[in-house]
Amino acid sequence: MKFTDGNWMIREGLEIISPVQFFQAKQSNTSLTVTAAPRDLTHRGAQLDVPLLTVNYSSPAKDVIRVRIYHHRGTKKRYPEFHVKEQEHVPVTPGETGDHVFFTSGSLTVKVNKTDWNVDYYRGEKRLTTSHFRGMAHITDAAKNTYMREELGLSVGEYVYGLGERFTPYVKNGQVVDTWNKDGGTSSEQSYKNVPFYLSNRGYGVFVNHPENVSFELGSEKVSKVQFSVSGEALEYFIIGGDSLKQVLENYTALTGKPALPPAWSFGLWLTTSFTTDYDEATVNSFVDGMAERDLPLSVFHFDCFWMEALHWCDFQWDKKVFPDPEGMLGRLKAKGLKICVWINPYIAQQSPLFDEGMANGYLLKKANGDVWQWDKWQPGMGIVDFTNPAARDWYLGYLEKLINMGVDSFKTDFGERIPTDVEYHDGSDPEKMHNYYSYLYNQVVFELLERKLGKGEATLFARSSTAGGQQFPVHWGGDCDATYESMAESLRGGLSLGLSGFGFWSHDIGGFESTAPADLYKRWLAFGLLSSHSRLHGSKSYRVPWAYDEESVKVTRFFTKLKYRLMPYLYDSAYQSATRGLPMMRAMVLEFSDDPTTEVLDRQYMLGESLLVAPVFSEDGMVTYYLPPGRWTNYLTNEVTEGGAWRKEKHDYLSVPLFVRPNTILAAGAEDARPDYDYAEKVELQMFALETTATAVVRNPEGTEELRVTAVKEGKEITVEAAGSGKPFSLVLRGVGQVAGVRGGTAETTAVGVKIIPDSSTGFFTISLS
Repeated sequence: MKFTDGNWMIREGLEIISPVQFFQAKQSNTSLTVTAAPRDLTHRGAQLDVPLLTVNYSSPAKDVIRVRIYHHRGTKKRYPEFHVKEQEHVPVTPGETGDHVFFTSGSLTVKVNKTDWNVDYYRGEKRLTTSHFRGMAHITDAAKNTYMREELGLSVGEYVYGLGERFTPYVKNGQVVDTWNKDGGTSSEQSYKNVPFYLSNRGYGVFVNHPENVSFELGSEKVSKVQFSVSGEALEYFIIGGDSLKQVLENYTALTGKPALPPAWSFGLWLTTSFTTDYDEATVNSFVDGMAERDLPLSVFHFDCFWMEALHWCDFQWDKKVFPDPEGMLGRLKAKGLKICVWINPYIAQQSPLFDEGMANGYLLKKANGDVWQWDKWQPGMGIVDFTNPAARDWYLGYLEKLINMGVDSFKTDFGERIPTDVEYHDGSDPEKMHNYYSYLYNQVVFELLERKLGKGEATLFARSSTAGGQQFPVHWGGDCDATYESMAESLRGGLSLGLSGFGFWSHDIGGFESTAPADLYKRWLAFGLLSSHSRLHGSKSYRVPWAYDEESVKVTRFFTKLKYRLMPYLYDSAYQSATRGLPMMRAMVLEFSDDPTTEVLDRQYMLGESLLVAPVFSEDGMVTYYLPPGRWTNYLTNEVTEGGAWRKEKHDYLSVPLFVRPNTILAAGAEDARPDYDYAEKVELQMFALETTATAVVRNPEGTEELRVTAVKEGKEITVEAAGSGKPFSLVLRGVGQVAGVRGGTAETTAVGVKIIPDSSTGFFTISLS
């Protein structure tokens, strides 16, 4: 929201109160409170008829400073609020010097200038950002609506990222962002998942702790400022520091929640009925059996909307005309080794038998006059479940529990963005604050039901809408994209932005949702989709089975599905790191290579975990341009070793994609390619790439427990390897190296991709001498 008219003027009808003078400070053991005035208060007469802004600094966690700015403190508290997980007894240091009052948490310090109003944030000796003169403000418009604003400085060369799943340019400088969830597809400035958190390449993050709409001007109103504003009399935000960009994300997700670790089976290939296609059990079986006959390993089958009768969404009843024996059908599908997902949303159509039940018991959102809130978009006479009502939650979940008992393993929690504000909630929640937060409650209640019924570690969603904290309930997907290369690229931008907003696991519709992709695009998207965190074949008006495109699509599906399954030991450890540290599996390059300025704007490639670089092909002719950071990178598919620090341009066929292994990596590859959830430690092959100093690989079982840890140390031409774990045999393959002079504690043999070492023992030491 813009308040100024160029550099000097304010917009007509606005009154702005901004601090220009430090007035006083009060310190305690846990906080610093500063009051600031909009004029010089040196003379006592000036201290009458004057508004003040009060700024309180505290710390919920080490390296995090909470900033609360308020004008009038007597306003009624409005709910809901984001859940911020505060640490106990955070060591902080408030203090004062001749020119400043300051407050320190960890390595992060805020300094308030006592002579000329200015607030600086430092990490150690490095200034991160500044709230300049007239940056903070209380604003009143002609209609007496009030707003609170903050402006934080942008330095030369500073870029900001994140703010949720945004499909607009990846670097957010110059953009206007309103954090208001909307069902806008992937080709507009609207977003399904708005998160009021941004990450700066200068090594800090800013989380605006407001679930309602936060209006950001990111160098768009004032080119050297990030401005954010909310309605009301108070504004709260956090400055989040860390030793690296990854540490900043870890600190942010420590506040808002770490992602749960999805079950291993969820990383396999998902196939759906698609949206408006005709299907019954015979059609479903033709898909499932067709995949098996073509050696296309399938993990999950998803039933989209029309598993229920048309215009009845949601009644949670199988359409008996199409599926006369749903429980038997699910049993037959599960006997083929599949997990089952079904589509749901939080809306109840008037045609659904549940509508009268929900209306009679007060389970649906109401207008101020007591009427059920309804409209005819999506479903005729549609009402919305009020998840702030415990009885409504239990009622809704009771129907989902019956489906789980029938054999359903997961739910696609679609929608949750079209939430009105002219309603009243059971618990008195403010509708403006609930608009985005509704998606959090919706996904939370369904995820927790799956955990309760299936066990912790077995719950997974396929969720579309979300907000801050929603990363705790994975998986999320990118929504309705078009079947174009442009939409494929915008989907990746959205996923990278979401990852830089604290979300660990993300997917997208392979081939695009709207329309039907040409076979060329489908095959390129297959490589991208199967080298993503989660992988789903889904569409709108047509089936997405690969043979519907051409026979080469079958080969491409088989190749990349089996490749992903063989990579599962590495991928699942990466997923474990995402869950425990709060880092995305699909990582923007700047997150891993923040010291390399070339990576700051890269949005057409990514790291899959810490060690694999993926550059999808976004062109019909197979040409792709990508960047390798400095070091000796190894092409995983061809074993070619390439010196980085340069751009590359090359052409790829459909069974190829730039897939490079980072230098100094030990990557665990599995022995199976028929399913994603197997014993990763059984006959695991540890592949060593361009070892420089020390590298470690960890192999976990599908429950996330560590089974094998191997560390290699290189000194000169000798590599010492230490292994510890379950005792299962493994092999070590040196890829991209020349001859091996000898091995002590094992035997060596030359293979097509490198030198394979078979240790004498699965624990202890062995050494490798290089020629």
